[in-house]
Amino acid sequence: MNDQITHEEAVTRCGYVALIGVPNAGKSTLLNQMVGAKVSIVSPKVQTTRAIITGICIEDQSQLIFIDTPGIFKADDKRRLERSIVKTAWNGLEGADIIALLIDAQKGICANTEVIIDGLKSIGKPVIVILNKVDVVAKNKLLLIAEEIQQKVSPDTIFMISALKNDGVDDVKSYLASRVRPGMWMYDEEQISTAPLRFLSAEITREKLFLKLDKELPYSLSVDVESWQEDEESVTIHQIIYVLKDSQKGIILGKKGSMIKQVGQWAREELS
Repeated sequence: MNDQITHEEAVTRCGYVALIGVPNAGKSTLLNQMVGAKVSIVSPKVQTTRAIITGICIEDQSQLIFIDTPGIFKADDKRRLERSIVKTAWNGLEGADIIALLIDAQKGICANTEVIIDGLKSIGKPVIVILNKVDVVAKNKLLLIAEEIQQKVSPDTIFMISALKNDGVDDVKSYLASRVRPGMWMYDEEQISTAPLRFLSAEITREKLFLKLDKELPYSLSVDVESWQEDEESVTIHQIIYVLKDSQKGIILGKKGSMIKQVGQWAREELS
């Protein structure tokens, strides 16, 4: 009898959970809280996340593999980058076992959320709704939003959380851990992301640029790793920042290079 209990308790589970939502709903913040480390950059700028970012965490006997997708919105047909970002987000749902729709409680079900809801109808996968930023919204409004969500989405369940304050996040993790299918873990217990360190280093620099310059730069700005030299005690990284116009170079450099020095210092501190 004791052997049977031990065997049942040792059963592992594993599954992919896609985080989807409109821009700035808090997906990257939630992912970082789930994982317990920074694997996806965060800034107030719309469309900070452009690629599929994967974060991995262990909850009880379950390995949860989170897919952080770019924010979905009604893209302008004339803007290739916008179309590409939205397409990337939808493609991120293909391998998911569970879809977690994140909704900003301050905005409720906006027009872009309606677009997502319509798109989810044809996917046919389990959907949960995570109502985020509930700490800054009145309770009576939250109840009204929850009722509207139930009518339009019919999710398996609705969670009310504050990703920024890490309030309610553990409940979401526990629920997902119990819902993913039995199976062997896909990754080592210590691994927290599938993204290579080169990519993460470029993303951190891009985040610092967004945080420092915000509205002065377009979100099409990108950062690439030119070289990566590693020895026993340190890593030397050379990166290139790409902008659309020559006039934007001066914004990034700042007076006598003060801006790029500040951004570089912030990035190095976090990378360390």
